[in-house]
Amino acid sequence: MSDPFKQAADNMKVLTADEDAEGRLDSWMTAQLGEEFSRSRIQVLIKTGQVTSKGAVVADPKKKVRPGDVFEITLPEPEDPTPQGENIPLDILYEDDDLIVISKPSGLVVHPGAGNWTGTLVNALIHHCGDTLSGIGGVRRPGIVHRLDKDTTGVMVVAKNDIAHRHLSLQFADHGRTMPLERAYQAIVWGRPRTLTGSVDAPLGRDNSDRTRRAVKRPGTADADEAITHYEVIERFHETPNALSLASLVECHLETGRTHQIRVHMAHIGHPLLGDMVYGAGFKTKANLLPEDAKNAVNNFGRQALHAYMLQIEHPRTGEVMRFETPLPDDMIKLIEALRDVKL
Repeated sequence: MSDPFKQAADNMKVLTADEDAEGRLDSWMTAQLGEEFSRSRIQVLIKTGQVTSKGAVVADPKKKVRPGDVFEITLPEPEDPTPQGENIPLDILYEDDDLIVISKPSGLVVHPGAGNWTGTLVNALIHHCGDTLSGIGGVRRPGIVHRLDKDTTGVMVVAKNDIAHRHLSLQFADHGRTMPLERAYQAIVWGRPRTLTGSVDAPLGRDNSDRTRRAVKRPGTADADEAITHYEVIERFHETPNALSLASLVECHLETGRTHQIRVHMAHIGHPLLGDMVYGAGFKTKANLLPEDAKNAVNNFGRQALHAYMLQIEHPRTGEVMRFETPLPDDMIKLIEALRDVKL
């Protein structure tokens, strides 16, 4: 059996598939490289055009590997592991010596990571707050006590010193059970949940087939984390005589705060978020049934329709209960208006 791994130039690695090679490219490459690269790192290299075969870029992590395939991996120059301040505008709702509360826009990644080493909320905060954030909560996540997905908008709080970081972290870990923490979101979902109010109690863990996704898990499994979402239908779009709806605006309150929780839970009960191509891709064709204006509004939305409109915390120094709200962003308002205008 030939050695599948060969070192080329300092910034390049060459992998050759032997006669037993099979499966997805990202999985196969991860197995060949051992602990040197994580699967997520491999996927980023593939998607950013750093992997070639026979001189052609291979950009699909799911590409099937066949015996005899040869892949060249170009490694970008190492990045500075310490985030640098960048003059990125912030929509500040409140700020004092202990914390800063902002309204996060769509498209802004919270903290640096693979494929997003610059242009993040952390870079903006370092520029705005200066040295006060240094070392708070880790080098790449200074001051961060919770996060929102890149394309989710809404209220976030960030700690500006160690005392605030510890106290706020305790509140989020407590999930509001014994402390005043509350989090509420608004989402536009396909269809209408069977009941106008309800709860989804379904443990979440990593998806076995794609570790970037989350999935509902059977209670008691090793990686199953408790996850509970309470929802209420606020508005129904194009209600029919048999109580079916094209889509609904729902308000969700988190009893726990797991990654992608609302997105997974709403998809789990059959009502994924509009624009969610990770958990609701199967519903994309529903837009083709709409009149042209509404179809264009849905197809051009470009993100999951999710907004963190309310956050309530206890101030880490004064003990004051503080509540922050931010209205729906313009893109969600325009989408709602388009759905309201639908006449089928």
